[in-house]
Order: sequence, then C-alpha cells, then structure tokens
Amino acid sequence: MTVVCLESLTFGLGHLVRAADRLGERLLLLTRDPDYYAYELDRLPAGALDVVETDTFDVERVAEVLGRTPELRGLISSTDTWTLAGADLTARFALPGLDPEVLRFTRDKAAVRNRLYEAGLTRGRAAEAAGPQTEARELLLKEVGLPAILKDSAGTGSQNVWLVRDEEELDRALREAAEQTLKGRLFAEPYFGGPVYSAETLTWAGRTRLLGVSSRLMSAEPRFREEITAFPVAFPEGQGASLERWLDEVLAAVGYTDRFAHVEFVLTGDGPEVVEINPRIGGALVGEGLCRALGVNVYEAMIEGALGRRPGLMDAELPGGPAVAFVLGYPAEPGVFTGVAGLDRLADLPGSPAWYPVRQVGDVVEHLSDSRGYAGIVYAEAETAELATHRAVAAANALRVLTEPSGG
Repeated sequence: MTVVCLESLTFGLGHLVRAADRLGERLLLLTRDPDYYAYELDRLPAGALDVVETDTFDVERVAEVLGRTPELRGLISSTDTWTLAGADLTARFALPGLDPEVLRFTRDKAAVRNRLYEAGLTRGRAAEAAGPQTEARELLLKEVGLPAILKDSAGTGSQNVWLVRDEEELDRALREAAEQTLKGRLFAEPYFGGPVYSAETLTWAGRTRLLGVSSRLMSAEPRFREEITAFPVAFPEGQGASLERWLDEVLAAVGYTDRFAHVEFVLTGDGPEVVEINPRIGGALVGEGLCRALGVNVYEAMIEGALGRRPGLMDAELPGGPAVAFVLGYPAEPGVFTGVAGLDRLADLPGSPAWYPVRQVGDVVEHLSDSRGYAGIVYAEAETAELATHRAVAAANALRVLTEPSGG
C-alpha cells in the first residue's frame, strides 16, 4: 500500500516516513533531484522509503510512474510549485483529494482577495495591473490607492512583492515588475500595516482547527524578507478562539474543506487581514516546530488526509512540548556559498540550538532580498515562543554564512 509524495518541502520528510510506517503505508518520493533532500535522507535508515528520480515538471511522465505504482492509495503534493500538478494527478487517478479547482483558486492571490472582499472578510479589493504601464498606474491609484502592495498573483517565498508608498515608488515598481518573469499576473491590493503572523490550521469536512499561530518577523520596509519565526504565539484569553472562528470563515469562503493550510495574516488595529492562503503545511521548519511544540507527529494527519480518512489530529488532545523559534541564515553578500563559521559554538548556547542546512557548498546565492537567499536555518527552543526567539537569535548571531565572489 503506497502513498506517493510528489516532491516535498525541504524539511519534514523524516516525520512523513515515520507517519506512513505507523499507519501501515509505504512512502514513495518522486523527485527531480534527490540531493535536495540530502539532510533528511541521510538521517533515515536505509530503505526507509522508496525514491524514484524523474522529471516532476513533466506531468505525463509522473503519470506513467503512478500508473506503475502497486497499490497506489494516495498522493501528497505539499509545495507551491507542484500543487496544481498534484491536484490534477490526484483527480486523474481518482485518489482522495480536494477539488482541483479549489486548489487552483487558492493559488490565485488576486482572486482570493476579491472573494474575501465579497464575503466581507477583508476591507480591500485586488486590482489587476494589466495593459500599458500608464493605464495600469492610473487604475491602481484609483482602485487601490496608496500605500499599496504590488505582487505576483501566483508568487511564493516573498518573491516579486513591492511595497509602494508614493507615486515614485509605484512607477519604479511597475518598471521592475515589467522586467520579471511572473508565475501569474501582476496585481495590487491595499497595504495593511501591523505585525505579520501565520495560522497553522487543519481542516476536515469544512471544520477548521487552529493548531497555533507562528510569528513572522520580516525585514524592514520596503522589502518583505522572511527572517524569524516562532511558535506558538501566546494571545490574550479569547483572542485565539476568535481567530479560529475567523479562519474557519476565511477557508470556507474559498471552498477549502480539507487538510492543512498555512494562512498568512496581518493583525491590524482593526482586526486580522489575510495576506495569502497556502494550501499546505508551512515551509522551512514550521512542520518541525509543530511536531515539537504540540508533542505529536502532525504528518500523520497529512497521510490520513491523502488516504481520505479523517485525521486524528482534528480531535486529539495535544500533550504539548517546548516552544520553538528559528532564524533564516542569509549571507552578507551574494556569491558562492562556502560554509558556515561558528557552528562549534552552538553546543555552548541555551535552547539546544541546531543548524539545518538548505544550501550545499558550491551553490550560488544570487538573491538576498527574499527567501531564495538563505543558506540554512538556526533552530532553538524554550518555555515560551518569546524566549525561544531570544535563544534562536543569539545562536544565529554566533554564526556567519560565508560566500565568496562568483568566479573568484
């Protein structure tokens, strides 16, 4: 009995393998590059899962592999890049899964914004920046106003996002956007000021359980580079329940009835405002943090959902564990990644800090303005998310991500 994983997030594969084993399933990873998962694969026993190397961007080739897979029971596609391919293949092989149209809709940030506006769940609409630059400029000023966010409707990792606070920044952003290859369409939405969070949720049969909220500390304006995350954020009594009800309405409005979601939102002075809805578990070390802080392997819910079975996590009493935090490690300069200095110092620091590598020596780091630029993650834990953040930052400050000029 096999559950197929169409690529995966960088971390969490080990938890997924253990979850599949516990539920009596065999995990098969389809990937273009097994080296991408070297950190996870190196820590698993030999033969813990099956790995098939294939061009996962070629949907027909993936379909051929699935057609040869014995006792295929479910398909997991937990990355933004392969969400839609996974949805189409799930439907083609009549496997349990969300309606592909719902997943396609959630990947369209402009459409989601407007649906939420129609449902009374946001104060601002999206405006499409189509047509010549002069026409787009006037439309955005009229429909959205300033300050505003200009971004890719299918973007990920804080890529191709521009904060425009005045007309000069708007003109510059439109010029820069015209030079980029977008995954979707360029659109604008109001800029909602306030701290950014991510709700980690699990939904089944239209009911949503809020597993907790992650903090999202970003770089200074005008960039939105992800830097520090902590889980679980402690809210005043009653506010957590209010957020859960709001999230239930938000996900219902877009037709999201089942499985994990990672909902980014801003907590403004007038209440929460959605940034985007990701139809998956959180990336980086969010999944790891959920497992440790909740005291359960949340990836069992991912396997159960792929099998069409109500996840036990929907109703489980959570034993809890340490709060967690992590810092994304960026180099000071772009170039060829050569290693990390200071790793030997982590053993002497509080919070059991650890370095989770993302890049391999020799990789070229080109973009430092968004999450494509980090080389690894510093993790730490403590009794509260606030203390875990302090420990993770202290550990990250002891390290230096090293690069040398390309070709030097």
